[in-house]
Amino acid sequence: MNEPKHHREGDVMRKKNKRIVVIGGGTGLSTVLRGLKTHSFDITAIVTVADDGGSSGRLRDDYNIPPPGDIRNVIAALSDVEPLVEEMFQYRFSNSNDLSGHSLGNLMLTALTDITGDFSYAIAEMSKVLNVHGKVIPAANKKVTLHAELEDGTFINGESRIPAAKVPIKRVFLTPQNIQPLPAAISAINKADIILIGPGSLYTSIIPNLLVKEIGEAVVRAKAKKIYICNLMTQRGETVNYKASQHVQAIHNHVGKPFIEAILINKDELPQNVMKSYKVENAEPVQFDIERLQALDLEIYKEEIAMIENGAVRHHTGNVADWLCNYTQQLNKE
Repeated sequence: MNEPKHHREGDVMRKKNKRIVVIGGGTGLSTVLRGLKTHSFDITAIVTVADDGGSSGRLRDDYNIPPPGDIRNVIAALSDVEPLVEEMFQYRFSNSNDLSGHSLGNLMLTALTDITGDFSYAIAEMSKVLNVHGKVIPAANKKVTLHAELEDGTFINGESRIPAAKVPIKRVFLTPQNIQPLPAAISAINKADIILIGPGSLYTSIIPNLLVKEIGEAVVRAKAKKIYICNLMTQRGETVNYKASQHVQAIHNHVGKPFIEAILINKDELPQNVMKSYKVENAEPVQFDIERLQALDLEIYKEEIAMIENGAVRHHTGNVADWLCNYTQQLNKE
């Protein structure tokens, strides 16, 4: 006996995975993605390509390609391979003048890009090799440079130099200015159910993605729910004394209009001994100015999303992912 059509359609709807687009870079993005891949989400990571320091910067300049480092970390975070294979991909050479500082994954992505002539194609092929859950898309497929204008009117050229600034940042911008995103990035944003912004360095990991004009415009226009995963700590040279609302406001200012609808913040206070070690680096826990966040018309979610790892404050991979899973279930009920 054939099952009624409306029952079959209902089953299909229930089985459809939520499309999640995560925008960012650096350690924060990779940390969140490790948790998300354990749930049945359809994940697309749009990753910054503004880095110009270390191994990534050297390969960027030598081969005239986007820096592979943040991409490598995201591929590793979303991969499903034996731990030894991931460890090999992330292996960093140390006892060689020529190879010192380079990670094997960076070299592999560079080699594939040189062979194929296409950075995004190299990422897709490497993702197949490492059995990546989801899609990894660079914010731009060509080399770009991040610049900062400081409050005193001076300029800093290059992502790696910006955190050394002694004066507050007024704005950041990319050159060349007419950067075209990959069509796959815009398509993922348009189809997304939820867009996660962050966590990560505000001016050097998060905002650069949104400075690619068509990406910023697509995020604003998208029907998806847009959530900012708030940083846990301020950052020297970027967000000294910043409260949560100032992080959101900086993102809105660079995109040109408000679009973030919800914010996920940490519930518990951090241990005093950890805070002391961060104070030496002129960093402190981000203060959650609830009234100002409410004035920005944000939905505020407080959860236990912090953990201490080797003395460093990190987002708790599992707790962030579990919260998002519960959040999407609530959306399904609405």
